[in-house]
Amino acid sequence: MTVLECVTSDGDVRQPPEWQARSLVVLGDSTAAGLGDPLPGGGWRGVGPLLADALSGADRVRFANLSFTGARMACVRTDQLPAAVRRRPDVTVILVGMNDTLRSDFDPAGMRADLDHVLGSLVAAGSVVLTVRFHDHGKVFRLPGPIKRALRSRIAELNALISEVSAAHDAGCLDLDLLPGAYDLRSWSVDRLHPSELGHRMLARAFGEMLAERGCAVPNPVSLECSGGRHVGAAGHILWLILKGIPWLWRRGRDLLPYAVSIMVKSAFR
Repeated sequence: MTVLECVTSDGDVRQPPEWQARSLVVLGDSTAAGLGDPLPGGGWRGVGPLLADALSGADRVRFANLSFTGARMACVRTDQLPAAVRRRPDVTVILVGMNDTLRSDFDPAGMRADLDHVLGSLVAAGSVVLTVRFHDHGKVFRLPGPIKRALRSRIAELNALISEVSAAHDAGCLDLDLLPGAYDLRSWSVDRLHPSELGHRMLARAFGEMLAERGCAVPNPVSLECSGGRHVGAAGHILWLILKGIPWLWRRGRDLLPYAVSIMVKSAFR
């Protein structure tokens, strides 16, 4: 029996009455902002609008995406949280942390404190909060061995603190490593760092299922059939990779390189 079920005096198990989400806020980085799911008229859609559609019934869910590309855990606390709390959202989705793992000043203790403050503030404001544990990026993105090991180590630290803080605040935590299809390359955009439209739909659908488990009404579950987005052909993917993807990887890989070297040195002396 789940925590959402109750036993009546006659022994029957009943589900609590559904509640309707009236407002949704998304916080975080470029994945939260929708990169990988382009719209025909420009801009990005992504997990937020898809989840807002799923939660909307007779009345449209009020939706605000406060995320921005490049955001780190501290950015969510200082730049995004105040505006989120003012909105007093019924549901908040947070996707953040990977940018921290790619930087030389990676600070798990500071990140834990920031996330604890963020979740505590949102729960106090009456929000149901959903977070994510991250998958092994090395399984979808080819990296040199030392960088792959360095990144895997940091993701493990990131996931540990996210799990700990989420449990402390009764936040739902979606484990991307266990999400069906997470390692299918169709779920990823050309850069292998951001979800494709299918990947964003998978995320939104999983978040909807988590909310349903908490008694939230989900009138329009997210379909995994892609529609409404802008199709990007092979030429467009290659152009993006040359102009955006490779320069980004160079900047981030260079920042992670000193830590990767330390991993190699430690391994050599074991």
